[in-house]
Amino acid sequence: MVEHKVTFAGVKTPVIVPSGSLLIEAARLAKIDVLQPCGGQGRCGRCIVQVKTGKVRQRSKIHLSKEELEEGFALACQTVVEGDVVVVVPPQEKIERKLSSDRIAEEVSVPIGYDPDENQTSKRIYVQLTEPNLEDKTDDYNRLLLGLKQKYGISSCLISLPLLKNMGKILRDGKWEVSVVLDIQESKESKTVRLIDILPGYIDNYAPLWGVAVDIGTTTVTIWLIDLITGKVHAQTSEYNNQISRGEDVISRIIYANNESGIQEMQQLVLKTINELINMACKNVKEYQVTEQDIVKVMISGNSTMIHFLLGIPAESIRLSPFITAINHIPIFSASDIGINVCPQAIVDCLPGVASYVGSDISAGVYAIGMDSTEALTLFMDVGTNGEIVLGSRQWLVTCACSAGPAFEGAGVSHGMRATKGAIEEVWISHRTYEPTYRVIGNVKPKGICGSGLLSL
Repeated sequence: MVEHKVTFAGVKTPVIVPSGSLLIEAARLAKIDVLQPCGGQGRCGRCIVQVKTGKVRQRSKIHLSKEELEEGFALACQTVVEGDVVVVVPPQEKIERKLSSDRIAEEVSVPIGYDPDENQTSKRIYVQLTEPNLEDKTDDYNRLLLGLKQKYGISSCLISLPLLKNMGKILRDGKWEVSVVLDIQESKESKTVRLIDILPGYIDNYAPLWGVAVDIGTTTVTIWLIDLITGKVHAQTSEYNNQISRGEDVISRIIYANNESGIQEMQQLVLKTINELINMACKNVKEYQVTEQDIVKVMISGNSTMIHFLLGIPAESIRLSPFITAINHIPIFSASDIGINVCPQAIVDCLPGVASYVGSDISAGVYAIGMDSTEALTLFMDVGTNGEIVLGSRQWLVTCACSAGPAFEGAGVSHGMRATKGAIEEVWISHRTYEPTYRVIGNVKPKGICGSGLLSL
């Protein structure tokens, strides 16, 4: 195999790549993050680099002028390495935080009539067990089950191997008094009890039991940290989805994820975003000391593609006719199964999607506003990077979806950009001067205009 040396200006150690590799692949090996809003299709022209010396072949020269080509400029996602090269990567657009990451979300109200005993599957209960002796040699697990059955009528529960390994020490540290966290899923046909955590000693029934709600947007990921006992939201954090650098819309990301190891990369990028936000949310709680390991339940919503990426499920079939998902309603699994940094056995419940581009974010919205129970004809719209509309009432519901955001955010508008620092976000006519007036995010010199600014204009 013929290999070539790729040297990036400012990086001490060159990388070695096989002949025929793309410059974007070499940049990734060198740990240089080059933005690819179109997912590496060569459509957006945002991954321009300059080849100072060496032999390359350009698959596409779109977005490049004759003068730029003569100076060695090329699209990293469309340029093939055919010799030793030296490359300069221009400063990349900084994806600055759009939303505050330390907001306290006290204003989020609990659903009327919320009852943790009736509405919450995760529970913490206190169990006092008999101490083993030479006459009573019941094993630790069945001793715990006996205590649960005698007091709460629970005769069986699922337990993970890691928790089983630690169970004996926890029971003895608590002197056979423990607080057990369970998740109980009941239906008409069955009842499944999962053992989430065992804590030594008695814990006040009113002490918080922590859960997080996660909304994975194509552009923004938002976390709410909630006390499952009261339903109170104690912290809210939001940040751009790290997947943005690999494509600004779901189609671009699906195409990128179809490359070698692309789906694993997409999964790790969104997990990094989620885990950082959970960490920030825990630090922002003022009344209590909360760690990630205290979180015993994770509820997730997102469009179908985002849920597939989170779980590392290939999403190529969603892009191609007849646009079929691998799965719409994900079975419950544990946080440790995919790497969400909370209690390892914490329940992760992905809300059910509908089909292709209509995901659980929309089904959750429809349910939350009671659209399925009202007689009034209602129109529900979510105009995000992925846009959905639902029309109907309790008698019928019909929905459709399209890729909405990137049409504004630089993929189809010459001065379009995300709603970040420097973006014009609002335009109006002054009632005093009758002149056009605008507002810029960050109160700085405008660099472009975002979707909300275009709609306002």
